Amino acid sequence: MPLVVPGLTSSSSANSKTDDWANKLMGKKLGDETNEITFAKQDLPKETRVLKGDSAFTMDHKPERMNVHVDDDGTVHKVTHG
Repeated sequence: MPLVVPGLTSSSSANSKTDDWANKLMGKKLGDETNEITFAKQDLPKETRVLKGDSAFTMDHKPERMNVHVDDDGTVHKVTHG
């Protein structure tokens, strides 16, 4: 089991940024407006790519880029940065 010391072992800003976006997007679909079941695409950061399960995508690492993974029906199931 890893040692966790509050204030000493903390998530990086990238992880907290990812967690913040995951909280906003998880379980929602991307659309034209934000409401209880959708999130407006225009409100996503400029460096965002939306990835479907069968999408081809580059493996280059860009820490500022947000990756929004969606199911076949368009529901967000994962958010990462890189």
